[in-house]
Parts: sequence; C-alpha cells; structure tokens
Amino acid sequence: MSTQQISAARLKVEGRVQGVGFRYFVFKNARRNGLKGWVRNLKDGSVEAYFEGASDAIETVVELCKKGPAGSSVKNFDLNWSDPELTWQDFDFKYE
Repeated sequence: MSTQQISAARLKVEGRVQGVGFRYFVFKNARRNGLKGWVRNLKDGSVEAYFEGASDAIETVVELCKKGPAGSSVKNFDLNWSDPELTWQDFDFKYE
C-alpha cells in the first residue's frame, strides 16, 4: 500500500466502554481489517484509538465500534481524520 492510499483517524468513544472488553474488541477488529495503530483506556473512562490503513477498513472498524461488544453502551462518539504518522508497524494496546 503506497503512502497516498494510507489514511488515519483518531476515535474517542464514551459511555460504558471500560471493563467490558471494548479495547480487545477494537484490537481484534483493527487487526482483522489490516490496520495499524493502537487502542487505550483514558482516565476519564473513555476509550481512544488511532488507526492507520485503508480508509474503507478504518470505516468498517469505526462502524463496529459504534455498537461495541456485548455489555458495552456507546453514548458519545468522536472521529477525527488526519494525516498518517506512518510510525506504527502493527495494531496494539497503548499504556500510559
């Protein structure tokens, strides 16, 4: 995939999204769709993810995140497209 074909987006999801497997849900679906980047819990109780890859693959994962795994409840959803950083080799969990 050339750099012209790589898109990037940052997603923040609020609601009942911690303690319900939401990060693993994002991780699994991002890898399944060939995306690079990361997912993490934020101190405010939300989940944030950064995706790089084909825009249609990002859109697929974002649509899945709008519903989330069983037990989750998405209340607020913020998606921002950006230029790719091109520093990620895979999709993984980010801890800070």
